Amino acid sequence: MEDKLILLNNIDKVHTTKMGINRIKKNLELDSNDVIEYCKNKVLDKGCNIYKKGKNWYCEIDNTKITINSYSYTIITAHKFKG
Repeated sequence: MEDKLILLNNIDKVHTTKMGINRIKKNLELDSNDVIEYCKNKVLDKGCNIYKKGKNWYCEIDNTKITINSYSYTIITAHKFKG
């Protein structure tokens, strides 16, 4: 639970790279240009299951898994999965 609060309290630090934006848009089939805001909103949703494994946080909601590096707060990737 403490790990989840660390991520939520630092949500303003969450970002990604230019390549990350393209990868996330493709993987999630998004039309939005603000991929970072989309991912932040998913993470902040009360129904989001957030857990830390190794150096990453994993955020699962709406058949989507978002991977965020726990040190740099970089969104590494996001994928759809069958729930």
